[in-house]
Order: sequence, then C-alpha cells, then structure tokens
Amino acid sequence: MIAADLHEDDALPARRALSAFPAIAALCAALYGAGPALAADPPPANLSADDKALVQKATDYIQNLKGVEGKFTQTDPKGQASTGAFFMQRPGKARFQYAPPAQLLVVADGSDVSVYDRKLKTFEQYPLEQTPLMLLLAKTVRLDRGIVITAVDRSKDGFAIAARDAHNQTQGQLTIRFSQNPIALSGWTVTDAQGRKTEVRLSGLHEKPSLPADLFVLRDPHPHAAQP
Repeated sequence: MIAADLHEDDALPARRALSAFPAIAALCAALYGAGPALAADPPPANLSADDKALVQKATDYIQNLKGVEGKFTQTDPKGQASTGAFFMQRPGKARFQYAPPAQLLVVADGSDVSVYDRKLKTFEQYPLEQTPLMLLLAKTVRLDRGIVITAVDRSKDGFAIAARDAHNQTQGQLTIRFSQNPIALSGWTVTDAQGRKTEVRLSGLHEKPSLPADLFVLRDPHPHAAQP
C-alpha cells in the first residue's frame, strides 16, 4: 500500500473511479486525498504468540492461493449494496464484475487497475501497486513489512486482521477476514481517513488453479473519446 503522488486536480476523478472498486474503495480515496485524517489513528497491536500464529497462517494461505472465483456483496458507507462475480488469479490479477443494475467492471491485470463504467462511458486506470489490493495480489505476501497490524480479532467462525500503511500512518485501514477449518478468504472492510466503511463479503468461493486469461484483460472501449 503506497500513497500515490497526485496533484489535487488529479485526485477528484481518481476518487470517483476508485469508489467503485470494492477492494480499494475507501482506503484509496484516503490515499488520493479524500479528506482529513482520523483524529485517533489506531495504534500498532501488541501481538501475542497466538496472534502472530494467525497472521502467519493468513500469510501462508494467501501466498499459496492461486486462483479463486465466487460472488461478492459490497456495502458502501451509505448502506447501499451491490453484488457481482469475483475472480482472482495470483499474483497480480483480479476481476469484479458487477451485476445489474450496476454497470461497473473492475479488472487488475497484473500491473494496472482498470475501472469501466458502462453507464457513464468512463474508463480510468491506476497502478496496482498503489492500491491496498496489492496486499492480496503481491507475488510475495508479507504481512510483516510495509504495514502496521492494528488488531487481530477472533470470532466464532474465523478471524480478522486489521492493518494500515506503515508509511502513511494517518490514512485509512484495511481489515481482511478469514473463515477457519479450513481457512478461506471471506471478505474485507476498508475504512477511509474519515472513518467511512466499505464492506465486501465473499460467498461461494471455489479454488480454481487456472482461470481464463481474458477475464483479466480490460481495454478502453472508447480509446479516442478521451482525446482532446
């Protein structure tokens, strides 16, 4: 998770497009300058041996995960829900295909994140490495470098790891949730610098060692429309 070096004029369209992306919505808005930082930034957690074991378990699980497909339900800070199909091929690739009435398609192709809004006919791209999605898609997953873990929470059916960017400690927070027995990614919550939360829940997740390559290709369908 690396803060983007954008001018304020560039931040407005970036925030609009990234708000469509369930994995990076609120936190990326924070990184692109969405407003004042949280008044009380979560302090680093004092991890117990059991906490560290869960962090290592999550790290090993993500590192060994090749491909998955399933469904997602996204709930935005206003409580509005969207659904769709989710695909992930590690390292570097993911696809969020929104179901109607939403007309959004978001694809990470290994280097960039592309956001296409069919309704508005807009297409925007951002470097994958500048998004929290990189935490899941990195070739080598490290939950002990570049981020600060602020909490490890347990529930009846799993656990969650909350983290923030170590280099931008006044910005947002990403909480990744896992089910257990067997361990599986179950979703995440992104909290922006103003405390607004975007939640994503995954369901029907199936491991697929190999997914069709064209799922992770998204080109501007109107390449000349953006020309002056």
